[in-house]
Amino acid sequence: MPDWHELVRQRLGETSLPENDAAEVVEELADHLEETYHTSLGQGLTEQAALQRSLREVSSWRQLRSKIESSRKKELTVNQRTWQFWLPAFTTLFLSMVLLMAIQFAGPDPAAPDPLVLGSSHWRLIAPVVVVYGSWLFTLPFIGALGAYLSKRAGGNLKTVLSAVVFPVFPFLAFLVIGLPVALILDDHVAHNITLPAFLVGSSAWIVFPAIALLAGGLPVRYFTSRRPTARNVAGPCEEN
Repeated sequence: MPDWHELVRQRLGETSLPENDAAEVVEELADHLEETYHTSLGQGLTEQAALQRSLREVSSWRQLRSKIESSRKKELTVNQRTWQFWLPAFTTLFLSMVLLMAIQFAGPDPAAPDPLVLGSSHWRLIAPVVVVYGSWLFTLPFIGALGAYLSKRAGGNLKTVLSAVVFPVFPFLAFLVIGLPVALILDDHVAHNITLPAFLVGSSAWIVFPAIALLAGGLPVRYFTSRRPTARNVAGPCEEN
């Protein structure tokens, strides 16, 4: 009986796949050809005829190698994108939203009277909200640092790291760009009550300031992890000496 693994390796040739992936491909192809071979023997074919039928399962080994390499590279690209962007991005989004809800739940009630808050009734309602919002902004640099660390550790470049860090502001940006115009078109009440100062305050409060806070934590982490000496850099001067 032929050595199917060796036969597949010879006919498939060298591939650009990592060693583990190449071995897995050879294993799968060898098992398929061997199964076809035994099936042919069970149907009464001679060993030579069964071998020829098995080999005819692959019309072109060169085309098969190209298809396998292309497919595996796409899988690697998807996995890299997941680890470098999607996982850090949804981590920062989840943590920022959970902390905002927790701070709102545990923070002061805007409707409750506060003897320490002096001034008009309007300020009595605004001050607790400012406290909650300020506490949330204070936590965002730590979340941004975590997102940058996860993305950079997975090999993300500068654009990928920064996108993952500021991802929590994207839902607010999407509402501002898509949701608000739709609301203005469908609801006249919204259109009459939206003013330019309110628009600027809202966009700054939920997009600009959070993005700055996230980047304040993410950029230093990205900078210092990029400057971390590698084994090659450390060994370089020694080799020259």
